[in-house]
Amino acid sequence: MNLQPTQSSVDNETSVRYRDVRIGSAPARVRREADVWYMESTAQPGAYPKRLTDRLASGAQQHPDRWLVARRGADGAWRGISYAQMLEHARAIGQALLDRKLSAERPVAILSGNDLEHMMFALGAMWAGVPYAPISPAYSLVSSDYGKLRHALELLTPGLVFATDATAFAAAIDTTLLADVEVVAATGSCGRAITNLSTLLDTAPTTVDAAHEAIAADSIAKFLFTSGSTMLPKAVPTTHRMLCSNQQMLLETFPQFADEPPVLVDWLPWNHTFGGSHNAGIALYNGGTLYIDDGKPVGKKFDETLRNLREIAPTIYFNVPKGWEELTSALESDATLRETFFSRVKVYFFAGAGLSQAAWDRLQQVTERHCGERIRIMAGLGMTETSPSCLFTTLPAMCAGYVGVPAPGCEVKLVPVAGKLEARFRGPHVMRGYWRMDSAATAKSFDEEGYYCSGDALKFVDPQQPELGLMFDGRIAEDFKLSSGTFVSVGPMRARVISAGAPYVQDVVVTGLNCDDVGMLVFPRLDDCRRLAQLPESASASEIVNAPAVRQFFTELLERLNRESTGGATTIARLRLLHVAPSLDLGEITDKGSINQRAVLTHRAELVHALHDPVRRDPDAIYAPHVWV
Repeated sequence: MNLQPTQSSVDNETSVRYRDVRIGSAPARVRREADVWYMESTAQPGAYPKRLTDRLASGAQQHPDRWLVARRGADGAWRGISYAQMLEHARAIGQALLDRKLSAERPVAILSGNDLEHMMFALGAMWAGVPYAPISPAYSLVSSDYGKLRHALELLTPGLVFATDATAFAAAIDTTLLADVEVVAATGSCGRAITNLSTLLDTAPTTVDAAHEAIAADSIAKFLFTSGSTMLPKAVPTTHRMLCSNQQMLLETFPQFADEPPVLVDWLPWNHTFGGSHNAGIALYNGGTLYIDDGKPVGKKFDETLRNLREIAPTIYFNVPKGWEELTSALESDATLRETFFSRVKVYFFAGAGLSQAAWDRLQQVTERHCGERIRIMAGLGMTETSPSCLFTTLPAMCAGYVGVPAPGCEVKLVPVAGKLEARFRGPHVMRGYWRMDSAATAKSFDEEGYYCSGDALKFVDPQQPELGLMFDGRIAEDFKLSSGTFVSVGPMRARVISAGAPYVQDVVVTGLNCDDVGMLVFPRLDDCRRLAQLPESASASEIVNAPAVRQFFTELLERLNRESTGGATTIARLRLLHVAPSLDLGEITDKGSINQRAVLTHRAELVHALHDPVRRDPDAIYAPHVWV
């Protein structure tokens, strides 16, 4: 296989033993027409239900007492809602929403994060055929200007807003919500009348079951907002067909779900497609249980994740790369965690960003030391517009950067754009257009054959054997040219720097558009850098990034990276460590932690100009030796 030098093919060795798990492994069918490639799985997905909530009904009948969702309470005990209880709640809430004559034109907006009440309200809305929109809590709780929240509400025109704790969201509600929009909450208050959730739960179902039966496959189940490359996210109307077909694709990919109801311990936010459609959907669709993890891989919050994983053993574990890095460190030193976590987990899965090869190898090492075998590390490629999954790494080619082959039922088209191959997707899981966006603007997202144009670039693992699948090759819109006319491929460069800079690099933004050479704005991991510099916890961000030990590390990092460079497009001439965190309000970061390259470059244009100034040396930058003598 033609893998890059920084990637390992050790996972393909026949001597390596993996924990038994059923993974679908249908090969891809590949054809080429001129310079365009088409790929699809040789397998087709089986039948799937008309509505996602049909799985709630069947679950309530087949395993009524099994928990669908659980969350740790204030007393430390887990509180769960069974399938039968959830169906009862959904029917009552659904009837209350029908009584209020809500619809796609006046949907439900949910401000809360992941909690039991959120799940009840979401399934109640879906049971009634009323679309709902889970809106990022950060738009209410972190933002200082409520700009994105206001945009989302103006686009949706909700007829009802739900927040589990009204007090927590009071400022956002009072600032942004129109006076005639009803607010429902389980607890708390704000500067307007509140309808208590208990009122809706006490509603007697009368017409709601008939309304549920009338829901069509192409009815909108929910609206999900994109993170977007601009400050204003777009709303994706996500239908029952999209959700059900994609869950069936997942089941064909992981037939293990049919053998053993999946148990998930998961923090990923439900306002994002990975957490809310992919992971929560896996539990519901396959009769499993989702344990809500109130931790996340940020600072001390990961301690709560570790507490949960010491008690609840998942059968499949999902996280973003940062979460896997934190978990790997904990597994190396915590025997209790190892005993529980490794007891029944069959698959590791990461998404949201690339897992570095160094982190990959370290995770495999701690697994093999404890289990005497490895556990399959899997990934894929998906997006909000495709609800979300398109590609999965089901074939034996396992390495960092590999995104796999098409899921059964997903059609992939690879089209040359700006020197790369843009991935385009078609299938029952793909949206038809953005909500309330004019037809001309929506049309730009699709090509003449009806494929959704993702903007993601892919390349073949082995051009001589395209059926082996695809590697991620960055975002086409992020790439740029130097003044020499040389293209800089941003995605692979970012991945290389983050991997080589572990554990001190959180993310990087590549600079140098129309300049003579490549630069970097680096968001460091301040806690790790502080420990490197042996500074106290009270040290400021500025003190940390200017510490001699930290600057020495990044000077040496530049030298190491440039020894491997192959020319001007891969040589990093300069970098600047940023002590100001990326801004949610300015669109520089999503609440999931993804960096928006374009927004950072726009809002920190002065820093970029100073970094690349051909006359004056930026005193805060670190330069490769050949740039300044």
